[in-house]
Amino acid sequence: MDCSMPLEKIINRCLELGINCIAIADHGTAEGALKMQNLAPFKVIVAEEILTPYGEIMGMFLKETIPSGLSVEQTISQIRAQDGLVSIPHPFDMLRGFGTGSRELKALVGKFDAIEVFNAREPFRKPSKKAQAFAQKYDIPGTAGSDAHTIGEIGNAYIEMPEFNGRDDFLQALRAGRVVGHRTNPLIHFVSYWEKLKSSLKRR
Repeated sequence: MDCSMPLEKIINRCLELGINCIAIADHGTAEGALKMQNLAPFKVIVAEEILTPYGEIMGMFLKETIPSGLSVEQTISQIRAQDGLVSIPHPFDMLRGFGTGSRELKALVGKFDAIEVFNAREPFRKPSKKAQAFAQKYDIPGTAGSDAHTIGEIGNAYIEMPEFNGRDDFLQALRAGRVVGHRTNPLIHFVSYWEKLKSSLKRR
């Protein structure tokens, strides 16, 4: 709804940057990631950002789309039913955070596998620091995401980590990983707003 990057261009950009694994996590659908898995000459993690009443939850290593609008418990259950991993994206973002912050996350500790500790589209440092402290306190593996909605954003944030095979190896490799990246210019959000507007007009 807020991104129109052709899959072929994403692949080419990853090859230019030397990225050999990418997680595709569209809002409310896994279809693009499933298509990418069949096209890309490198590893693709099929993921999805699923909207719940408390905020977004990311399912990783999915096999099909999980509908948005379910409860947190139902969403986690559906991710587990696909043998997927549960991750919390941008947990302390002022606009996109999970619930009201730490209270809701604390209640879920033990029910999710990873938490995003750096998001390139987060304009302020404090949310990332809070996420890093939370991950360390509860011994949760930390992820990083470029949250790319445009070609130029790909690679703005990533994890340097050992090679892995499948979901279980992924978590072990993630613990040995290193966050790399920088913040994206906040003005890039206007591109996403424009894409949303175009999508809305097309539906009408």
